[in-house]
Amino acid sequence: MRKTEFGSKQLGKELERLTGRYSFISAGTIGESLLGKPIPYLKIGEGSFRWHFNGACHANEWITSLLLMRFVEDYANAITRKSTFWGKSAKDLFSRCSLWIVPMVNPDGVELVQRGVTTKHPMYNELLQWNRGSNRFHRWKANARGVDLNDQFPAYWELERQRRGIKGPAPRDFSGPSPLSEPEAAALARFTEQNDFQAVIALHTQGEEIYWNYRNDEPTESKAWAERLAAAAGYRAVYLEGSDAGYKDWFISKFHRPGFTVEAGWGHNPLSMDQFEDIYDDLARLLAEALDCTPQSCFGSEEEG
Repeated sequence: MRKTEFGSKQLGKELERLTGRYSFISAGTIGESLLGKPIPYLKIGEGSFRWHFNGACHANEWITSLLLMRFVEDYANAITRKSTFWGKSAKDLFSRCSLWIVPMVNPDGVELVQRGVTTKHPMYNELLQWNRGSNRFHRWKANARGVDLNDQFPAYWELERQRRGIKGPAPRDFSGPSPLSEPEAAALARFTEQNDFQAVIALHTQGEEIYWNYRNDEPTESKAWAERLAAAAGYRAVYLEGSDAGYKDWFISKFHRPGFTVEAGWGHNPLSMDQFEDIYDDLARLLAEALDCTPQSCFGSEEEG
């Protein structure tokens, strides 16, 4: 996989290549972005425990899409070779877990960060206005309507909007007119509900931290899982307060299951591709640990007490 700027078209080609090479990887779409781009997912594994990872919810964190796709390819290679995967048996992980990944939640925003806008863009005038007249979108986190997708979920949404204090479309932190008003956030919520995931990771950058709690709605195992993931990667498990309306927040609040926001890497977004290998090595250990982290592996089976 070429480690260059990675947008919707490149993602589509990678998905086609991986599903063509590995018969046990399937792919589809969870919906479309505001501007009609597909939001793909892929699935790998046949186990009963259902994990979900997603990336590039924030546009200038698009490196997370590439990190997730690299992880999938390395995992698939290990399965094919019947080898270990970051210290785990790939075959065992495959048989115990089913993993659904949405690598790029926000394809329109990613395109803005990587390419800017031209006069041919259907929202050229609005986007330039929201970006203070600049065609440099490197700080842009939102979707093409200037809505921060990770402030879109119905978990104290009104409080988060008040806290942010952003009244209209902006590069970041505008919660939108209502929860799940944006097609990308609505598609991700619907996909989550339809597949009844038992644990989720929302991948962001940066800070090398793991946020695992939400208003005491998280299950008792969440802290132990977060500490285990943090130990695998050299990250910190952080108890977070004063933040609402994120995907992880909504998942924990609605399902009372383990949900995590993982902040990969260090620096200023968008992170430099020069850091890719170092970020990946730590993150891959964390994600492999997550696949190994089911109730049975963490705490023993019910028969064992």
